[in-house]
Amino acid sequence: MNMRIDTNTKYQTSDLACAAALSLFFAIESVDKADPRRAYFLFERTPKLDTVLGKYQKQELRVEPRAYFDQIKALKTRLYEPV
Repeated sequence: MNMRIDTNTKYQTSDLACAAALSLFFAIESVDKADPRRAYFLFERTPKLDTVLGKYQKQELRVEPRAYFDQIKALKTRLYEPV
C-alpha cells in the first residue's frame, strides 16, 4: 500500500544520508516500507525544515560528525526492524 503524501505539509526522502541529517534536527514522523525495494522517511514540512534541507543540498549544513554517524546507525536499525 503506497501512502499519498501531501508535499505541502510533509517531506519524504529515501536518501539515508539526507534523512540522517534532517533527523538530527527534526523528528521522523514515520518510515514507509511498503515498497520492498525502498523505504521513505517522512518529516513534517516546515519553513525551518526547508531551510535545513536547502543547506544540506548546498553542502552548507554543519553537524557533529559522531552524532551524524550514530544517527545513520539508528536509521538503519529502524529500516531493518520488523514492521
